[in-house]
Amino acid sequence: MASIFSQPGSCVRVHQRCCFNTLRFFSSKPSASSSNSRRLFPRRAIGKSFALDVSRSFSQSLRLLNGDGVPTLHHFVAQASLTASQPHPEILSSDAPASEIASKGRIYHETYGCQMNINDMEIVLSIMKNAGYSETVEVPESAEIIFINTCAIRDNAEQKVWQRLNYFWFLKRHWKSNVAIGRSQSLHPPKVVVLGCMAERLKDKILDSDKMVDVVCGPDAYRDLPRLLEEVDYGQKGINTLLSLEETYADISPVRISKNSVTAFVSVMRGCNNMCSFCIVPFTRGRERSRPVESIVKEVGELWKEGVKEVTLLGQNVNSYNDDSGIEKEVEPGSNWALSEGFKSMCKVKNMGLRFADLLDRLSTEFPEMRFRYTSPHPKDFPDELLYLMRDHRNICKSIHLPAQTGSTTVLERMRRGYSREAYLDLVQKIRRIIPDVGISSDFICGFCGETEEEHTDTLSLIKAVGYDMAYMFAYSMREKTHAHRNYVDDVPEKVKQRRLTELIEAFRESTGQHYDAQLGTIQLVLVEGPNKRAPDIEFIGKSDRGHRVSFINLPLQDRDDQVDNKRNPVVGDYVEVLITKTTRASLFGAALAITKLSTFYNNVEEAAVACGSRS
Repeated sequence: MASIFSQPGSCVRVHQRCCFNTLRFFSSKPSASSSNSRRLFPRRAIGKSFALDVSRSFSQSLRLLNGDGVPTLHHFVAQASLTASQPHPEILSSDAPASEIASKGRIYHETYGCQMNINDMEIVLSIMKNAGYSETVEVPESAEIIFINTCAIRDNAEQKVWQRLNYFWFLKRHWKSNVAIGRSQSLHPPKVVVLGCMAERLKDKILDSDKMVDVVCGPDAYRDLPRLLEEVDYGQKGINTLLSLEETYADISPVRISKNSVTAFVSVMRGCNNMCSFCIVPFTRGRERSRPVESIVKEVGELWKEGVKEVTLLGQNVNSYNDDSGIEKEVEPGSNWALSEGFKSMCKVKNMGLRFADLLDRLSTEFPEMRFRYTSPHPKDFPDELLYLMRDHRNICKSIHLPAQTGSTTVLERMRRGYSREAYLDLVQKIRRIIPDVGISSDFICGFCGETEEEHTDTLSLIKAVGYDMAYMFAYSMREKTHAHRNYVDDVPEKVKQRRLTELIEAFRESTGQHYDAQLGTIQLVLVEGPNKRAPDIEFIGKSDRGHRVSFINLPLQDRDDQVDNKRNPVVGDYVEVLITKTTRASLFGAALAITKLSTFYNNVEEAAVACGSRS
């Protein structure tokens, strides 16, 4: 300890959090960060009690001595860590506004992967804001903390992350020279934090990568981020990748990344129990657990007040939602817990509570002018109750993501998907019978372990038979820890995988055009999301109920709910009736007819249908 105090130019700085018995040691070279540190607390909060507390804490630490009666540096740091979470009473009682207390550091964030990761980053920003990290920046060069939220589903996603980590390492390692030439504007070398699925899967490799990363935090440990960042200040690596059986972040109100957006994501469940042989998700996200219905209704209600018109409910296996929090309160569970006909589950549900149909029913009833979508479901969890609910509630979008993965029954067995090709096709027919105008999308993997040309042909024929509105198609990428990694051989050559992927894409394009062409001459209800990037000055773009992108010219329109006959231009968040006049294989174009409300539009449609029926 004496050697530290004897260093030329060393100084003692009060830790930014309100813990006066925690000391830190820095170089005293003049910098913007050192001058800012003097403004961490209101002046009235620093007085005699500060000196007394520091003295008392230091005196107490001297009681535990080594053999020579001198405290070791290890003991001093350990003692500081133990007391770091104890706030100083005078600071807590200070009436100084929060704006007078400087932020602990500016945050830059990047997110890769699914919508769930986007929602997770909003949860992280909320946790950090509550811990005093309130400022975000648009570029990493201006940040003191860099978050990169990762995806581990495919190798390509991981390679992108490694490329970015190399650049962040450059910003950190060469911080002084970067500041000198104006490349960086951060106040100190940035702390690099890896979040998400890749953090859990490759934690050891990431931490050993030449001091590239300071903190590794898994999807269930985000509440621990402030503490992990503090550990870095003591020269330690921060790591927490423990998976939880309970964590849903139900009590955290996410900080929306897109402030002016009329659409939002709401996480309703986390984890997956399906254990498909190709999938890493159960190992990076843990087992399924669902948020209570009430917490979801509350969050959606807050979004409605903020002007959000469309919510997408999220989950790794969203339609296996199971709120068993009310079992002890004798809440009536869903009346039908049956799986889709012909499907089976790899995992039995122990406690049966409110199902996904119960949640959708509650939300669509309480918020009749708000649209609801959901992703990503599993085909096994589409009981008839859910399909009839989607048909009968006009604000539940007629769009279903139905991941097939392959069209071969034998490959489905190796994938441990729990259904056959025939069962999947039967489900598609049932969905289209109950919801005639439904749009169906899917996921496909080509080149899975042992896939033959005949099995690949089965997938091509399934794509043509179903006719999808949209599809996500990928060449298989083996992931460690999965059932396939332990039991199968990735024996399909990469060139064959790429050729089969090209054939899947061609088959999809041949069949999808008919679904867009079928929209010609129809009137679609479009939620305006913003200007069309291809013609931002004259066109708007939005999504139809079925999920198709629709663009139209921005002109003054009549508002069907306005008693006065004045016309106005639509704005972001308006529902607009659009007559479809042109289609492509990926989008629709039409003529805007009127501004309306969701309920007004469907009431008019029903009245028109009744009128047509009476004339016939």
